[in-house]
Amino acid sequence: MAVCLLVRHGHSSANADGVLAGWTPGVALTDRGVAQAAAVAADLAGLPVTRIVSSPLDRCRDTAGPLAAALGLPIETDDDLGECHYGGWTGGRLADLAKDPLWRVVQDDPASARFPDSAAYRAESLAQMAARVVNAVRRLDDEVTAEHGTDAVWVAVSHGDPIKSVLADAAGAGLAGLQRIHVDPGSVSVIRRTDGRSLVVTTNRRAASLSESLGSLEQARGRPGDAPVGGGSGSAASGE
Repeated sequence: MAVCLLVRHGHSSANADGVLAGWTPGVALTDRGVAQAAAVAADLAGLPVTRIVSSPLDRCRDTAGPLAAALGLPIETDDDLGECHYGGWTGGRLADLAKDPLWRVVQDDPASARFPDSAAYRAESLAQMAARVVNAVRRLDDEVTAEHGTDAVWVAVSHGDPIKSVLADAAGAGLAGLQRIHVDPGSVSVIRRTDGRSLVVTTNRRAASLSESLGSLEQARGRPGDAPVGGGSGSAASGE
């Protein structure tokens, strides 16, 4: 099957503010995020990418823009690659959300975690989000393979938790492994499906050195060792 490059959007204003953006409209890339998008384009521009499919949210489309321009490809959007629908958690400060009892469920038993309903924002469970995104990647991968062959390369631009879900599925861990995966803003992870299994080729490819990679393992807003909900900002505990 084709090779899928999973790109997480660059650092956003919500990352900088320590806010869980979800489907909040108008969340833009910071200057750092713009630089990360340019770096992704420079890194991937030499590859034979046949298709770029993005979450419809601004921060993903803006991340895909430089790569699309470099390759001369259009940016397609697919709602199924969009962020988790966090419902009543949308727009909340991570420091406050970490005090909600649901935070522990998200950390320790993500397969049973469902976000609270909200009049303003749709809510779903992590299991529903994972099924949506994993099925979308499989569907798109099948389309690319059918059109361009098994050696084709394509790009999916998405968000932290959705990309973690795809990687956990490809590794055979399912949602039980969701919070054991770290995906920085502006990073690239690679999977390849075969007839018998999915292969995780690389994850969180961004940092120029091991020290930078380790520095990106920020402390989540809950207990030591908690995974950042929403994927994290890609910096140390400063929240930048």
